[in-house]
Amino acid sequence: MRNRFDQQLETLNAELITMGALCEEAVMYAMQALFKGDMDMAEKAFEAERQIDQKEREIENLCMRLLLQQQPVARDLREISSALKMISDMERIGDHAEDIAEIAGYIEEGEGIPQEDNLQMMARAASSMVTESVDSFVKKDLELAEKVIVDDNIVDGYFDKVKSDLIVMISEEPGKGQLYLDLLMVAKYLERIADHTTNIGEWVAYSITGQHPDEKPDEKSEEKN
Repeated sequence: MRNRFDQQLETLNAELITMGALCEEAVMYAMQALFKGDMDMAEKAFEAERQIDQKEREIENLCMRLLLQQQPVARDLREISSALKMISDMERIGDHAEDIAEIAGYIEEGEGIPQEDNLQMMARAASSMVTESVDSFVKKDLELAEKVIVDDNIVDGYFDKVKSDLIVMISEEPGKGQLYLDLLMVAKYLERIADHTTNIGEWVAYSITGQHPDEKPDEKSEEKN
């Protein structure tokens, strides 16, 4: 019985890795659509988002089967319940990538993309967080999960920089206000992607320790196992 359960957990881990990779692809395609004005890349982002939605349903079904058939307790239960929380955040990451790809379609060819370097750095940092958060779950690596949570500050720093610069640019070039507002929304979506990844890191920490990072020590009710 335990061997069967362990095999199903391995399948769960593999599916989570696949879903995480799809999230990375969706963000990458969306950013390429934005910077290159390439609507083929936007369509790839849309397709990746559809696959993310499908993968969420598949993983949710797998988790429900594990809960009903195996009736896990303690750490096993935390691992499955955390996976259910994680896929919800990953689905939202796919949604935000789709939002960025949609914005790319509104930007006129040849307009140029101010703040491109900062937005690229934001996208790379957020994508790296996605990879590390899923890896931390599969490897049960608390230190890596905690790194993901801390790395959210890097993306927040880029967002604050982009936001302040774009606000100045809007005031100086009101004729380009719509473009700058679109880019501000892109930055906000990237910041939200990092937030969702931070959520994943927090659920990984919970699956390992039995305590969510947002909990106060005296609020902890589950025993570690």
